[in-house]
Amino acid sequence: MCSISFLILFSIMINLFIFSLKFLLSDYCIFLEWEVISLNSSSIVMTILFDWMSLLFMSFVLLIASLVIYYSKEYMSGDINMNRFIMLVLMFVLSMMLLIISPNMISILLGWDGLGLISYCLVIYFQNVKSYNAGMLTALSNRIGDVAFLLAIAWMLNYGSWNYIFYLELMKNSIEMEVIGGLMVLAAMTKSAQIPFSSWLPAAMAAPTPVSALVHSSTLVTAGVYLLIRFNILLNNSFLGQLLLLLSGLTMFMAGLGANFEFDLKKIIALSTLSQLGLMMSILSMGFYKLAFFHLLTHALFKALLFMCAGAIIHNMQNSQDIRLMGGLGVYMPLSTSCFNVANLALCGMPFLAGFYSKDMILEIVSLSYINFFSFFLYFFSTGLTVCYSFRLIYYSMTGELNCGSLNMLSDEGWIMLRGMSGLLIMSIIGGSILSWLIFPTPYMICLPMYMKLLTLFVCIIGGLMGYLISHVSLFHLNKSFNNYLVSYFFGSMWFMPYICTYGIINFPLNLGGLVYKSFDQGWSEFLGGQNLYNSLIKFSNWNFFFHNNNLKIYLLLFVLWITFLFSFFLLF
Repeated sequence: MCSISFLILFSIMINLFIFSLKFLLSDYCIFLEWEVISLNSSSIVMTILFDWMSLLFMSFVLLIASLVIYYSKEYMSGDINMNRFIMLVLMFVLSMMLLIISPNMISILLGWDGLGLISYCLVIYFQNVKSYNAGMLTALSNRIGDVAFLLAIAWMLNYGSWNYIFYLELMKNSIEMEVIGGLMVLAAMTKSAQIPFSSWLPAAMAAPTPVSALVHSSTLVTAGVYLLIRFNILLNNSFLGQLLLLLSGLTMFMAGLGANFEFDLKKIIALSTLSQLGLMMSILSMGFYKLAFFHLLTHALFKALLFMCAGAIIHNMQNSQDIRLMGGLGVYMPLSTSCFNVANLALCGMPFLAGFYSKDMILEIVSLSYINFFSFFLYFFSTGLTVCYSFRLIYYSMTGELNCGSLNMLSDEGWIMLRGMSGLLIMSIIGGSILSWLIFPTPYMICLPMYMKLLTLFVCIIGGLMGYLISHVSLFHLNKSFNNYLVSYFFGSMWFMPYICTYGIINFPLNLGGLVYKSFDQGWSEFLGGQNLYNSLIKFSNWNFFFHNNNLKIYLLLFVLWITFLFSFFLLF
């Protein structure tokens, strides 16, 4: 089933990519309306939008999905429910397709909720307590966004149609559209895990690694960014845009800082996803939606490759994810670690790899824009942190000697996994330049002084050096101060957000519920309700029992009383 799914998705991807080039070069757009059912004067119409953006994004999603399914053929080979896994992944991709091509709020909701539901099924795939908890956190966090989406659909009744694309620009200054914009931003923030909804994203690492490669690159977490790209008109020069800029900048900073204190390989990559999502959201909130889309696509390529390489390493390390137990992997797994290093360097923005073209352009546009110092600092400091944790990861996994048991079976002989990774390796090297020439055929004129031009490079070099220094054994005191318990606990736990979002939210309602249960359900309600009724019935039953038990004596007594009553009655009259 893996091979068939791979071939079908790959062939569709090639066709969609060719169509997207045609639509992009011709500035062409197709709007389809399919009447699903017509009954009397009512009709249900499915609307589909094909433009260069939706077709290009779909081709990238299908490329990554097809290679992930091919990769899963070996990675999940020991799983007895392999076909169920592939079916879930295909349904996941189908939901994403529906979301991408829909200009209608109702059909977007189908894809949006499909992503939420199937992501829950995938997160709890291994069926243990940890994955159940992670699944509930993921599902319930996303439900907040789903509710916001439903409220936005209700507000759109003001316009008479759910095809928002028709009147988005015309009505952008009306109060109804501002409310809809606020609800859309809330929905996108939950799906793309911005502060304060960030805690579910690292928890979703409980899913199998191929799912993480798909979810964290091009599907679930990017759905919110893609939605806001479609609604980008509502963010321009508005309070919503400024608020989103602040929150996404803080998300980028928080995730970059947290990744430097983390030792779980998959969680480090998950936090890097969170950091890049913050970067996409922040540049989108400034009005540069094409740049956000460009980074969305380049990030999808190297992040999927990063997760695939991490999966290969975890497989060879007997399912250990602790980077402190790794070391010298380049000797034992040269091909996998080469792919891993290329993906890591693309994430850092190494010149002429995929990530460089989008990240460098974003930072130069930020330098050229009218922006406050705090946001400027968040952009560049977060970029430095990205390079810092990437070099820390390379230091722990590639240098020195292997730290795990002497009996190990490290090898590079997973040829199916390697073939899956090699497809993304090529795209991670050339994808950025190809997309840059396609999306921006006329280059941006960015005129900056020399020190501003070199600032990005300087920040990256400093970040890389810091990543090396805080990991190096010789700087024990610096390492010790960085690993101070309270500091590392605060930064490593994403500013206590997982605790605030779980215990913090549920603690008060649970205590209140316990109090109500104790004083009302087991107190007054019981005393005046069930218990009182029970006591009354007991008393009545006892009296009835007494009456029936002494029935002859009572009958004779009543007979005497009756005769007495009659006799006294006759005497009176």
